[in-house]
Amino acid sequence: MPTNSLGIVIILISLSGYVSNWLNWRYLNYRLTHLLYYVGAFVHESSHAILCLFMGAKIEEYKVLSSQPHVLHRKSKIPLIGEALISFAPILGGLLFLYLVNHYALGDYFVASKISDWGSIFTKPFAFLSQLNLLQWQSWIMILLFFNVGAMLGPSAKDLKNVWFPIILLFFVQSTFFTNIGLMALSLILTNILIQLFIILILKIINFLRS
Repeated sequence: MPTNSLGIVIILISLSGYVSNWLNWRYLNYRLTHLLYYVGAFVHESSHAILCLFMGAKIEEYKVLSSQPHVLHRKSKIPLIGEALISFAPILGGLLFLYLVNHYALGDYFVASKISDWGSIFTKPFAFLSQLNLLQWQSWIMILLFFNVGAMLGPSAKDLKNVWFPIILLFFVQSTFFTNIGLMALSLILTNILIQLFIILILKIINFLRS
Protein backbone atom coordinates (compact mmCIF):
# COMPACT_ATOMS: atom_id res chain seq x y z
CA MET A 1 0.00 0.00 0.00
CA PRO A 2 1.46 3.41 -0.96
CA THR A 3 2.70 5.41 1.99
CA ASN A 4 0.96 8.56 0.76
CA SER A 5 -2.38 6.79 0.27
CA LEU A 6 -5.25 9.17 1.01
CA GLY A 7 -7.33 6.27 2.31
CA ILE A 8 -4.79 5.46 5.01
CA VAL A 9 -4.60 9.10 6.10
CA ILE A 10 -8.39 9.47 6.35
CA ILE A 11 -8.75 6.28 8.40
CA LEU A 12 -6.00 7.42 10.80
CA ILE A 13 -7.62 10.84 11.19
CA SER A 14 -10.93 9.17 11.98
CA LEU A 15 -9.40 6.78 14.53
CA SER A 16 -7.42 9.49 16.31
CA GLY A 17 -10.51 11.71 16.36
CA TYR A 18 -12.46 8.88 17.99
CA VAL A 19 -9.73 8.47 20.65
CA SER A 20 -9.78 12.21 21.34
CA ASN A 21 -13.56 12.29 21.78
CA TRP A 22 -13.48 9.15 23.94
CA LEU A 23 -10.90 10.71 26.28
CA ASN A 24 -13.08 13.77 26.67
CA TRP A 25 -16.22 11.86 27.55
CA ARG A 26 -14.49 9.20 29.66
CA TYR A 27 -12.03 11.27 31.70
CA LEU A 28 -12.82 14.94 31.07
CA ASN A 29 -16.58 14.85 31.31
CA TYR A 30 -17.18 18.35 32.66
CA ARG A 31 -19.56 21.16 31.74
CA LEU A 32 -16.72 23.25 30.28
CA THR A 33 -15.66 20.32 28.11
CA HIS A 34 -19.22 19.93 26.87
CA LEU A 35 -19.43 23.61 25.95
CA LEU A 36 -16.11 23.46 24.13
CA TYR A 37 -17.23 20.32 22.30
CA TYR A 38 -20.01 22.30 20.62
CA VAL A 39 -17.45 24.70 19.18
CA GLY A 40 -15.84 21.77 17.41
CA ALA A 41 -19.25 20.39 16.45
CA PHE A 42 -20.25 23.77 14.99
CA VAL A 43 -17.15 23.87 12.77
CA HIS A 44 -17.57 20.19 11.84
CA GLU A 45 -21.24 20.38 10.89
CA SER A 46 -20.92 23.79 9.25
CA SER A 47 -18.18 22.38 7.02
CA HIS A 48 -20.58 19.63 5.92
CA ALA A 49 -23.32 22.19 5.32
CA ILE A 50 -21.14 24.53 3.24
CA LEU A 51 -19.99 21.69 1.00
CA CYS A 52 -23.61 20.57 0.63
CA LEU A 53 -24.38 23.98 -0.86
CA PHE A 54 -21.47 23.74 -3.28
CA MET A 55 -22.28 20.16 -4.27
CA GLY A 56 -25.98 20.78 -4.79
CA ALA A 57 -27.11 18.57 -1.90
CA LYS A 58 -30.25 20.04 -0.32
CA ILE A 59 -29.92 20.38 3.47
CA GLU A 60 -32.92 18.95 5.31
CA GLU A 61 -31.70 19.34 8.89
CA TYR A 62 -28.81 21.14 10.57
CA LYS A 63 -28.30 20.58 14.30
CA VAL A 64 -25.34 21.52 16.47
CA LEU A 65 -26.69 22.08 19.98
CA SER A 66 -27.95 18.53 20.48
CA SER A 67 -26.61 15.29 21.94
CA GLN A 68 -25.93 14.12 18.38
CA PRO A 69 -24.91 17.09 16.20
CA HIS A 70 -25.56 16.33 12.53
CA VAL A 71 -26.47 17.53 9.08
CA LEU A 72 -29.08 15.62 7.10
CA HIS A 73 -28.97 16.23 3.38
CA ARG A 74 -30.08 14.75 0.10
CA LYS A 75 -27.76 13.23 -2.46
CA SER A 76 -25.21 15.46 -4.12
CA LYS A 77 -25.83 16.45 -7.74
CA ILE A 78 -22.25 15.36 -8.38
CA PRO A 79 -22.26 11.56 -7.96
CA LEU A 80 -19.62 9.89 -5.79
CA ILE A 81 -17.18 12.82 -5.72
CA GLY A 82 -19.74 15.20 -4.26
CA GLU A 83 -20.68 12.80 -1.46
CA ALA A 84 -17.00 12.20 -0.65
CA LEU A 85 -16.21 15.91 -0.49
CA ILE A 86 -19.18 16.53 1.81
CA SER A 87 -18.11 13.72 4.15
CA PHE A 88 -14.47 14.84 4.30
CA ALA A 89 -15.28 18.57 4.49
CA PRO A 90 -14.52 18.88 8.25
CA ILE A 91 -10.84 18.09 7.64
CA LEU A 92 -10.38 21.15 5.44
CA GLY A 93 -13.00 23.22 7.26
CA GLY A 94 -11.41 22.57 10.65
CA LEU A 95 -7.92 23.39 9.41
CA LEU A 96 -9.21 26.59 7.81
CA PHE A 97 -10.99 27.60 11.03
CA LEU A 98 -7.85 27.09 13.12
CA TYR A 99 -5.77 29.00 10.58
CA LEU A 100 -8.20 31.94 10.60
CA VAL A 101 -8.26 32.06 14.42
CA ASN A 102 -4.47 31.95 14.60
CA HIS A 103 -4.00 34.50 11.82
CA TYR A 104 -6.68 37.06 12.58
CA ALA A 105 -7.45 36.62 16.29
CA LEU A 106 -4.00 35.63 17.56
CA GLY A 107 -1.84 37.54 15.07
CA ASP A 108 -0.01 34.43 13.81
CA TYR A 109 1.05 33.65 17.35
CA PHE A 110 1.67 30.00 16.46
CA VAL A 111 3.89 28.91 13.61
CA ALA A 112 2.94 25.70 11.82
CA SER A 113 5.60 24.42 9.47
CA LYS A 114 4.75 22.12 6.60
CA ILE A 115 4.70 18.38 7.06
CA SER A 116 7.00 16.69 4.62
CA ASP A 117 6.75 13.03 5.67
CA TRP A 118 5.02 10.58 8.00
CA GLY A 119 7.66 10.95 10.68
CA SER A 120 6.69 14.60 11.09
CA ILE A 121 3.32 13.71 12.60
CA PHE A 122 5.16 12.49 15.72
CA THR A 123 7.44 15.50 16.05
CA LYS A 124 4.92 18.16 15.00
CA PRO A 125 2.76 17.90 18.17
CA PHE A 126 5.80 18.50 20.40
CA ALA A 127 6.91 21.38 18.18
CA PHE A 128 3.50 22.98 18.60
CA LEU A 129 3.37 22.36 22.36
CA SER A 130 6.79 23.96 22.74
CA GLN A 131 5.24 27.24 21.53
CA LEU A 132 2.69 27.34 24.35
CA ASN A 133 3.23 29.92 27.05
CA LEU A 134 0.73 29.63 29.89
CA LEU A 135 1.39 33.24 30.88
CA GLN A 136 -0.05 34.51 27.60
CA TRP A 137 -3.74 34.49 26.68
CA GLN A 138 -3.11 33.33 23.11
CA SER A 139 -1.91 29.98 24.40
CA TRP A 140 -5.04 29.50 26.49
CA ILE A 141 -7.28 30.26 23.51
CA MET A 142 -5.54 27.56 21.49
CA ILE A 143 -5.56 25.06 24.36
CA LEU A 144 -9.32 25.51 24.74
CA LEU A 145 -9.85 25.07 21.01
CA PHE A 146 -7.72 21.97 21.00
CA PHE A 147 -10.14 20.16 23.27
CA ASN A 148 -12.39 20.02 20.23
CA VAL A 149 -9.97 19.22 17.43
CA GLY A 150 -10.92 15.55 17.36
CA ALA A 151 -14.59 16.43 16.95
CA MET A 152 -13.73 19.31 14.64
CA LEU A 153 -11.49 17.56 12.11
CA GLY A 154 -12.22 13.87 12.39
CA PRO A 155 -14.84 12.33 10.09
CA SER A 156 -17.47 10.48 12.14
CA ALA A 157 -18.34 6.82 11.70
CA LYS A 158 -21.45 7.95 9.82
CA ASP A 159 -19.34 10.12 7.52
CA LEU A 160 -17.19 7.12 6.64
CA LYS A 161 -20.20 4.84 6.23
CA ASN A 162 -21.74 7.25 3.73
CA VAL A 163 -18.69 7.08 1.47
CA TRP A 164 -17.24 3.61 2.11
CA PHE A 165 -16.74 2.95 -1.61
CA PRO A 166 -14.76 6.16 -2.33
CA ILE A 167 -12.62 5.42 0.73
CA ILE A 168 -11.69 2.02 -0.70
CA LEU A 169 -10.70 3.75 -3.94
CA LEU A 170 -8.68 6.34 -2.02
CA PHE A 171 -6.48 3.58 -0.62
CA PHE A 172 -5.03 3.36 -4.12
CA VAL A 173 -4.87 7.10 -4.80
CA GLN A 174 -1.61 8.90 -4.14
CA SER A 175 -1.42 12.66 -3.73
CA THR A 176 1.45 14.31 -1.89
CA PHE A 177 -0.44 17.61 -1.59
CA PHE A 178 -3.64 16.22 -0.08
CA THR A 179 -1.77 13.65 1.99
CA ASN A 180 0.27 16.44 3.60
CA ILE A 181 -2.94 18.31 4.42
CA GLY A 182 -4.29 15.15 6.01
CA LEU A 183 -1.08 14.61 7.97
CA MET A 184 -1.33 18.16 9.31
CA ALA A 185 -4.86 17.40 10.54
CA LEU A 186 -3.63 14.15 12.07
CA SER A 187 -0.75 15.89 13.86
CA LEU A 188 -3.15 18.47 15.32
CA ILE A 189 -5.42 15.74 16.68
CA LEU A 190 -2.38 14.03 18.21
CA THR A 191 -1.48 17.37 19.80
CA ASN A 192 -5.02 17.46 21.16
CA ILE A 193 -4.59 13.97 22.63
CA LEU A 194 -1.28 14.89 24.29
CA ILE A 195 -2.92 17.90 25.97
CA GLN A 196 -5.80 15.72 27.11
CA LEU A 197 -3.47 13.08 28.55
CA PHE A 198 -1.48 15.73 30.41
CA ILE A 199 -4.60 17.21 31.99
CA ILE A 200 -5.93 13.76 32.86
CA LEU A 201 -2.62 13.01 34.59
CA ILE A 202 -2.79 16.27 36.56
CA LEU A 203 -6.34 15.52 37.65
CA LYS A 204 -5.35 12.01 38.72
CA ILE A 205 -2.49 13.39 40.82
CA ILE A 206 -4.77 15.97 42.43
CA ASN A 207 -7.36 13.31 43.29
CA PHE A 208 -4.64 11.06 44.68
CA LEU A 209 -3.28 13.82 46.92
CA ARG A 210 -6.76 14.60 48.19
CA SER A 211 -7.51 10.99 49.11
